[in-house]
Amino acid sequence: MPQTLFEVHDLHKRYGPNTVVDQLSFAIAPGECLGVIGPNGAGKTTTIRMCLGQTTPDGGQIRAFGLDMPGDALAIKAGLGVVTQFDTLDPDFTCLENLIVYGRYFGIPRRVMLERGPQLLEFAALSHKADAKPGELSGGMKRRLSLARALVNNPRLLLLDEPTTGLDPQARHLMWERLQLLMQQGKSILLTTHFMDEAERLCSRLLVLDHGRKIAEGPPRELIAEHLEPEVVEVYGQGALALTQSPVATLASRTEVSGETVFFYTHAAAPLLNVLAEWPALRTLHRPANLEDLFLKLTGRQIREGG
Repeated sequence: MPQTLFEVHDLHKRYGPNTVVDQLSFAIAPGECLGVIGPNGAGKTTTIRMCLGQTTPDGGQIRAFGLDMPGDALAIKAGLGVVTQFDTLDPDFTCLENLIVYGRYFGIPRRVMLERGPQLLEFAALSHKADAKPGELSGGMKRRLSLARALVNNPRLLLLDEPTTGLDPQARHLMWERLQLLMQQGKSILLTTHFMDEAERLCSRLLVLDHGRKIAEGPPRELIAEHLEPEVVEVYGQGALALTQSPVATLASRTEVSGETVFFYTHAAAPLLNVLAEWPALRTLHRPANLEDLFLKLTGRQIREGG
């Protein structure tokens, strides 16, 4: 990468006997969105906390804007904007007051924030809620207010930890639109998410973590092409599981089962679909391989507990 805004080299973190982040390295270029995906407990949030100087790594190096974390933490934080998993808005202040007060942490005068605050609320589609308190806002509005607050210092890099968790589809799409506008303005983003459509839509590159280690990295479509067959046929309904033990399975390159659904991965779906037409009681879905298929192939289909 010819130019980097943010770099992590051989980052390592342990909690007791458990290695949470294991020799992790990555870099972010100006104007780029790097997505970090992985199962619960993969080390995503711990990585974000170390990048913010909130958790001390056991080894490795973090550099941002040519400065070192944690030695230059204050100077680095002046160039960062942060949206955490959970809202930390002050419930006693209005939306505009939340922005004005937060600006004081960066030494921004009140007179400046009185001008900048309404502009940020307009960007977040919250101008009509300037005098409302966070408790009066919907979940989507609170997340957009958190994003507006993260922009008060005009940061060069945004660190977003699952920013759309808990939002309905309309609220998620509005948040995506705002994040895409920020990237068009040259902002860089480090994004953790559990939503594969979000990762594919927003991210220039993806980092796939599992058990604290990087197991894949690259542009979303390139990762899909590298690790997966191009076509997928999903089959479900009574008798679908029996197909895995029948000659039908030989028509696919790879077969996986999740619950009552059989996934056939193939380079040419037509022969498989012709045979499946003989089972009209079964439901089939033919589609291209996507990031969710990649995620499940690399990290497994078993449910992970924990954060």
